[in-house]
Amino acid sequence: MGQEQLAANLADMSLEELANLPVISVSRRAERLADAPAALYVITGEDIHRAGVTSLPEALRLAPNLEVARVNSSFYAISARGFNNSIGNKLLVMIDGRTVYTPLFSGVFWDAQDTLLEDVERIEVISGPGATLWGANAVNGVINVITRRATDTRGTYAEAGAGNLERGVAVRHGFDAGGGALRFYAKAFDRDSTVRANGSPQPDEWQNAQGGFRGDWGDFTLQGDLYRGTIQQTAGIDANVAGGNLLGRIRRGALQVQAYYDNTQRYNPASFSERLNTLDIEAQHSFHATADQLVTWGGGHRRAEDRVENAAALAFLPDAKTLRWSNVFAQDEIALARRWRLTLGAKFESNVYTGTEFLPSARLAWKPDEHHLVWTAASRAVRAPARLDRDTFAPGQPPFLVAGGPDFQSEVAQVYELGYRAQVARVSYSVTGFYTQYDHLRSVERSGTAFVIGNRMQGHTRGLEAWGSYQAARNWRLSAGAMFLDQDLRFEPGSTDTNLAAAGNDPKHQFSLRSSLDVAPNQHFDVMARYVGDLPSPQVPAYTAVDARYAWQLRRALEVSVTAQNLFDPQHPEFGAAATRSELERGVFLRVRWTQ
Repeated sequence: MGQEQLAANLADMSLEELANLPVISVSRRAERLADAPAALYVITGEDIHRAGVTSLPEALRLAPNLEVARVNSSFYAISARGFNNSIGNKLLVMIDGRTVYTPLFSGVFWDAQDTLLEDVERIEVISGPGATLWGANAVNGVINVITRRATDTRGTYAEAGAGNLERGVAVRHGFDAGGGALRFYAKAFDRDSTVRANGSPQPDEWQNAQGGFRGDWGDFTLQGDLYRGTIQQTAGIDANVAGGNLLGRIRRGALQVQAYYDNTQRYNPASFSERLNTLDIEAQHSFHATADQLVTWGGGHRRAEDRVENAAALAFLPDAKTLRWSNVFAQDEIALARRWRLTLGAKFESNVYTGTEFLPSARLAWKPDEHHLVWTAASRAVRAPARLDRDTFAPGQPPFLVAGGPDFQSEVAQVYELGYRAQVARVSYSVTGFYTQYDHLRSVERSGTAFVIGNRMQGHTRGLEAWGSYQAARNWRLSAGAMFLDQDLRFEPGSTDTNLAAAGNDPKHQFSLRSSLDVAPNQHFDVMARYVGDLPSPQVPAYTAVDARYAWQLRRALEVSVTAQNLFDPQHPEFGAAATRSELERGVFLRVRWTQ
């Protein structure tokens, strides 16, 4: 099945056909979803379309193995398997192979990550470590956003939408070019401010505009984006984000080489301003060492020049720093017998703070028949130091209030997993149990009258993730997911820190249920309900949210849809302290889509 036909038929594919979807995030090569030995959930482009979402973070709510909490109009806290906070640092995020985390805190500024959702082919979401292939910071999960090739997006697409909380427009045009295809897109939106618990406005209105292109000529891809956004601030002076990127990738048989340049600028008068320039190049190659062994190996180098304009309350010293990461990796997939596969891998990755880190993993998969997969894995992953850990400085009282730890080490995770995936008749499901031992987690230690960032927290997490789908009828599919998490964190003897909540604020359980119904060949009705348990510190009450979308295909090229968010809840908080946090209101959004 070609890529164009695959994208067009996702809505009508059977569960068995969905199990055959190609994924690349587990092994850095294409393999069937049904054969991937990891806790992997795939959000298809059709899932995104039928959910009616308008941003990448909202699309990620479709993955039952992620924690997604909206902090305010533009900011999200997103994690997997715990440790969620507004500067979460144990989740690696990529967009078409470009890593988008910031070296300031090893997390993601979600207000700077966007694309035209219509062009997203799929989002591969791994809960669990991916450090052996993807490097440091792929500790608790990997999110890989993959957009469609330009050859699959010829023609013109336009959409416009408006609601009580948000307005937006987008356009894309694709055409043949020089033996391949090229597309250009542009989009803009305006999202209203959120509110506080008493109904008063929280001044955080968000406006953003973005444009870009992608060209594909056989095995060569060239793509790039430019964006600029404004976020209202309580202090009265708006924050600004802007940037751009350019990526090229070429494949020659089993060899792939990729390089990208990324520039991002952030001006926030309330805290700091930053200009970051990143250049990254990597290569990978695969070959059969024997008839039963497939070896994938490669390496890369990333260089980032980070310059911060410090504020009176918070500084990074030095204000300008050049950061470098280099890595080599190898992975050997061994067919032990007809139904067994052993995968051994290791990566050596260096950084400017701790030198070279060793990131090994072992995975064993047993496939008793075509429809069942049992797998287990043991991995070591690290969260390498960020500038926040080593270079931060808050003046405060003499000699200082808080300072980065000159000897801060990498946070270490030893991860053990056991999973089962099956597709039987009209039901498919996946269940994964995990246990993770953490050492050298970040703490804040007293030093006289001041505080220094250290590594004196440790502990473990354990939990269960499960999701599945049931094809109730040819025109009706039900999907469900659940996550259970138990955390036991503590400080080492002699630590002066007492704030375990700084590590993250996570629910012990969350559940989701989604229904996708084709009422008629040209009418679709989708409902998603999710329940998120309470957060302990700061305390956030549990909530249930129900979203619904009804779409009419008025003619082949024209679709009109209405999406309602928080349908039965006038407003609720998802993250933050009660005194200052935002609450999310009920919203209605009308969208018109035209495709030619």
